[in-house]
Amino acid sequence: MDLFMNSSGGEDGGSPGSHAPLAHRMRPRDLDEWLGHERLIAPGRPLRQWIDADRVPSLILWGPPGCGKTSFGKLLAKKTQSRFVILSAVTAGVKDLKEKGEEARAQLAMYRRKTIVFIDEIHRFNKSQQDALLPYVEEGALTLIGATTENPSFELNSALLSRLRVIRLERLDEEALVKLLERALVDSERGLGGILQVEHEGLEFIAKCSEGDARRALTALESLALMAGSQKLPLDDVVKFLGDSSALTRQPLPYDKSGEEHYNVVSAFIKSIRENDPHAGLYYLARMIEGGEDPIFIARRLVIFASEDVGNADPRGLQVAIAAKDAVEFIGMPEGRIPLAQAVTYLALAPKSRASYEGIGAALSEVQSSGAQPVPMHLRNAVTKVMKEEGYGAGYGKIRSHLPEKLIGKQFYGPTENGLERQMKEKLERLNPSFDS
Repeated sequence: MDLFMNSSGGEDGGSPGSHAPLAHRMRPRDLDEWLGHERLIAPGRPLRQWIDADRVPSLILWGPPGCGKTSFGKLLAKKTQSRFVILSAVTAGVKDLKEKGEEARAQLAMYRRKTIVFIDEIHRFNKSQQDALLPYVEEGALTLIGATTENPSFELNSALLSRLRVIRLERLDEEALVKLLERALVDSERGLGGILQVEHEGLEFIAKCSEGDARRALTALESLALMAGSQKLPLDDVVKFLGDSSALTRQPLPYDKSGEEHYNVVSAFIKSIRENDPHAGLYYLARMIEGGEDPIFIARRLVIFASEDVGNADPRGLQVAIAAKDAVEFIGMPEGRIPLAQAVTYLALAPKSRASYEGIGAALSEVQSSGAQPVPMHLRNAVTKVMKEEGYGAGYGKIRSHLPEKLIGKQFYGPTENGLERQMKEKLERLNPSFDS
């Protein structure tokens, strides 16, 4: 079977047969049926203008499973006058890509006919495969439409990505999924043709459990029809039939420990604790634990946070964070979640100060800009008689300034009014009158 299939044949040709899965049969036939992305295809929006003018540029469709990426590719195949081919990201090698690229180049030169290549799961391509596509995309020999569930910033090389426009597709909301399920129930040509009736609450249950994935929602509805037969189902019966169904089995949480979702969750975790929200802190802690994150990584982030964000406003925060790290190493998981939760809640409610963190940053910046300034004589170590005679250590304890001469008056640590640091600020003002509050 050819790696590429024209839209006029193969899996894109004609109406899907009744033997095909419901999710396949209910793919949208036009843009009006492409639910959940109205903001992208509304009149006047760039994507709609490109489609209507048949001048779609090279794109990356980035979104979660079941949000309609492949469906959009098939809709585009129906509307374009270009030669439209579909490529298998799993089986196509560099040789295949170059061969098809040359075909696209020849079509353009001989017949002035453009070629659109749709690649599902384009993130599966390695660097060599991506590089093979690059010259054809760069010179406009073909228009590339790539679909991916992964952040293209991480998965595509910069040379290729810079020549593509990224379209972000969000997961479908429950309203869009319910509308799709209602359509599938009554559609006599592609759907269930009215053989099954489900109360609105039951459809809402399916939509909620599908977590934005149209494919999962339609598969669950098809399973329900097979199990329940011809009857009208209230919510309780839907839950009973689908409660243990694999069609609605919760999918693994999207947390790959190296890609975008990892950084999103860790960022939300730290920022929630910084903003004094223990509820959100615990939620994102749970997301990381359920996603299989290394608990020592979590503990390490808390130790850093305790010094960077809590600091001297509550020095006990660092003790709590270190204790949590030691506890996790000692007792392991799953019990290690408890000291981690204790540290999260303590640090979230602790007074915050970044003065120490900002202080060392300012000091490092000074060292980098002014270089190694001579240490004042009274602070130097007088370990020999000659050094003492040269004045090393002379005046120590009597001279108040301790910075190098050119830096006298510089201040790097500025205590806040938060927590214990307020007392430290008052003490600094007493011990160092030159401190400007």
